[in-house]
Amino acid sequence: MAIITVSREMGTGAYQIASDVAQRLKYTLIDGPRIKSLAAKYGLTPETLQMVDEKPPSYVTADDRKRAAALNVIGLIILDLARKGNVVIYGRGGQDLLTDCRNVLRLRFIADFEERVERFAEREWIDPDMARSLIRRSDLQRGGFIHFYFDRDWRDPNNYDLVFNTSRFSEATILECIIASAKEPAIKESEKSAVEIIDNIILSKKIETALLNAPVLEDYRPFTIAATKGAVSISGYIVSEAQKTAAIAIIKSVKGVTSIKEDIHVVDYKAYKENM
Repeated sequence: MAIITVSREMGTGAYQIASDVAQRLKYTLIDGPRIKSLAAKYGLTPETLQMVDEKPPSYVTADDRKRAAALNVIGLIILDLARKGNVVIYGRGGQDLLTDCRNVLRLRFIADFEERVERFAEREWIDPDMARSLIRRSDLQRGGFIHFYFDRDWRDPNNYDLVFNTSRFSEATILECIIASAKEPAIKESEKSAVEIIDNIILSKKIETALLNAPVLEDYRPFTIAATKGAVSISGYIVSEAQKTAAIAIIKSVKGVTSIKEDIHVVDYKAYKENM
C-alpha cells in the first residue's frame, strides 16, 4: 500500500505527471475533484471547501477555528483514502499528514519561473502578465498553507525524497523514475505498519476537529494530541476549569477513544492580556 505525495509549484506540469503515475501504477489519485466528490459525505459544503482548501488557518476567532476544523475534515478524507493504500496524493500537505509513515514517497516539482508562466498562460489562454500574478499568488498561498498548517518550508529540498525540475527533464523520464522509486523494497517493507499509524493519525484528527467545532470552547487553542490504539494523550492550555472539563468530555465522546491521559493546564491568558 505505497503512498506517493506530490508538492508542486503552479505551471510545472505536475498534475499530468501525477495522473500518469496513478494510471500506470493503478493507484487512486487524490486531487481536488476527488476530494470535492466526497466532501458532502464528510459534512463539507462546496463553499466551505472552496474557502479552506490549501488555505492557511489562524485559530484566532470562532470563524477561524471553523476553517481549521474544515481543513481537518479534508485531511480526514485524504487519510481515509490513504489508509487503503496505493494512492497518489496531489498537494494539500499529504506528506505532512503522514509524517510517521515510512511507505511514503515524497515528490516535489519545480521549474523555471518564466517557463511556468509560459505554460500556464498557454494552458489557460491568458496574458503572460496575468499568469505571472496568478502564479506568484498561488506560490504564496500554497507555501503559506504548508508553513502555517504544518510549520514547514515547502521549498526546503530536505523534506522530499525526489525533486524534479520539469524545465530540465521530460515528463517521460520523470514518470519512469517515479515508477521505479515506488517499487523500492524499503517502501514495500514499511507498508506493514502503515495502517495502524494512519488509524492513530485519523483518531487524533477527529479529536482535534471535535474540539475546534465545540461552541463551548470559545477560547480554545489547539492541544498537542497523540493517539495509540485508542489511548489518547492530550497536553496544552485552556482558560478555565469548566472549559477543561468540557474539553475532556468532548474527547471521551469521540468514537475510538478508550482512555485519556491529560496534561491540560488552566491559564487565563485572556484576562492576563486585558490587564497588561
